[in-house]
Amino acid sequence: MKPSLTVFTPTFNRAHTLHLCYESLKRQTCKEFIWLIIDDGSTDHTKELVEKWILEGMVSIHYHYQENQGMHGAHNAAYELIETELNVCIDSDDYMADDAVEKITSFWKQYGSSDYAGIIGLDATQDGDIIGTKLPSHIKEATLTHLHGKYKVKGDKKLVYRSELTRKTPPYPLFSGEKYCPLSYKYILIDQEYPLLIMNEVLCHVEYMDDGSSMNIIKQYKKNPRGFSFFRKVAMKYAPTYKDKVREAIHYVSSNLMVKNYKFVLESPCKITTILATPLGIILYLYIQNTNKSTVLKNS
Repeated sequence: MKPSLTVFTPTFNRAHTLHLCYESLKRQTCKEFIWLIIDDGSTDHTKELVEKWILEGMVSIHYHYQENQGMHGAHNAAYELIETELNVCIDSDDYMADDAVEKITSFWKQYGSSDYAGIIGLDATQDGDIIGTKLPSHIKEATLTHLHGKYKVKGDKKLVYRSELTRKTPPYPLFSGEKYCPLSYKYILIDQEYPLLIMNEVLCHVEYMDDGSSMNIIKQYKKNPRGFSFFRKVAMKYAPTYKDKVREAIHYVSSNLMVKNYKFVLESPCKITTILATPLGIILYLYIQNTNKSTVLKNS
């Protein structure tokens, strides 16, 4: 039977953690999946490790190497290569619950259709504690935007998307000298078309590494202002509330000041809001320029 799910893992010099994901995939109660590894320019022994696993024949593995483009560039490559109906990203320092593939495929077989973008499930720590809050149990479906805004869902969640949607949504832009663009860009666009089916089941166990993007968002913000500015325009345009729109505008102003782009008002999809947000955007810009903290910015 042709697999209906691709588990894809972007990786960069994570040979020391990648085995956690591999071991969890070997333990899956359902084997109807493909593991697509996007090697984003690793210089460690990732390639040799994966070649050994391919020879073991325990998991159906597809390996793709590319020059380093950053996490979003690795996602672009994955979405171009995936041929299964569904896909889910498991990061190189995370691993799947032993029955995750079975839960995803059986749930989708029962409830899934072209009316939905995919499935949203839970992330948990390695000890099994839910990251953030559970999903609302009284509704069947919701967009990611409404889950965070209307239902006050907190914390990272595991997203399983229909590959048709991730493929046709415009790719993440690549900016010279930058290696990061928020992945939420695609999720926001998909939100405008279809809701996600809610599945209150743990699909992935996560660990936030010291060198991971979640723990170094201030550094990412400084290094990738064009990527963040691009994302903020999209987030501003589709913000669910005016409060959210103002927050995105503040970040948008700050990112443009970093690259000395003073045409940001003209380029904004929400010009009046951007003008009103400019003073706070300047303050945020000054704060970011003068801090070395690895603080997670809310909703970044």
